[in-house]
Amino acid sequence: MFVLGVDPGLSRCGYCVLRIGDGAPRAAALGVMRTDPDMDVPRRLAELRDDFRGLLDEFEPRSVAVERVLFQVNVRTAMGVGQASGVLMAEAAARGAEVVEYSPNQVKDAVAGHGDADKEQVQKMVQILLDLPAPPHPPDAADAAAVALTHVAMSGVLR
Repeated sequence: MFVLGVDPGLSRCGYCVLRIGDGAPRAAALGVMRTDPDMDVPRRLAELRDDFRGLLDEFEPRSVAVERVLFQVNVRTAMGVGQASGVLMAEAAARGAEVVEYSPNQVKDAVAGHGDADKEQVQKMVQILLDLPAPPHPPDAADAAAVALTHVAMSGVLR
């Protein structure tokens, strides 16, 4: 079984596919989907959707966990993140996957033990929890892994 974690973004969208089976979850795929900021928004959203479809086709995750956007200082960035998040959640739901959102504080609390954890703490805990040779980079990939790990912890899929 697979769980797909997503840190949504229009320029950089982090993803992590966790393999759930015997023992601790393991990363089957981890990275960032990117779109060209010089392209118009509809084309970028279509490109992101196509890349995301590739992940859904390859792994057929049972659940897709998405980090919820609560606040952004830059309205333009917030709009892009919201649009990207909507496209990805709709695509996952259309495939029959369970779609769940977690707040940044829920993710930090589940992975690092407190909601005030910084990016470096989250990256280090993801490295430890997934037994990776180094902290995931860029932070978008680590955040996606943290979202997936949060879903595993909160949903009880390992029980």
